[in-house]
Amino acid sequence: MPTDAVPAATLRPARPADVPAIVGLIRELAAFEELLHLVVVTPETLAPHLFGPRPAAEAVVAEVEGQVVAFALFFTNFSTFLGQPGLYLEDLYVQPAHRGAGLGKALLRHLGALAVARGCGRFEWSVLDWNENAIRFYEKMGATVMPDWRICRVTGPALATFAR
Repeated sequence: MPTDAVPAATLRPARPADVPAIVGLIRELAAFEELLHLVVVTPETLAPHLFGPRPAAEAVVAEVEGQVVAFALFFTNFSTFLGQPGLYLEDLYVQPAHRGAGLGKALLRHLGALAVARGCGRFEWSVLDWNENAIRFYEKMGATVMPDWRICRVTGPALATFAR
């Protein structure tokens, strides 16, 4: 293999043994987004939500030479307007050393195909407004960045107050 060749990647559903690697990638993503101070996930807290009796999410990983180097974590949502389920991508991350090899595109296409196979009417995700590279990448793939929509979030102690 030439020295500049990119090793082939394998996309596959995450397995329980991948949870520590996925948490590591989540931490890398948070550091990139300068949000590491918000990360509290551990392998022990994530595993039941991916592989427990009532999984809340799924993940696909990209593996290169036996190492998990990228992941996409997603879940089913629902569109009342379409009357159909959708697929929502919570996070996608490719380690810097493996960017430019098509892993991000492959993960997105994989999830798009999964959404079609599951009869979903939408495949959606959010992108930070300052991440111009990601925005251009998604638009080039055919995604529409929705300019009129904003995310609303209530979390932590504010969620407990909100619920009262």
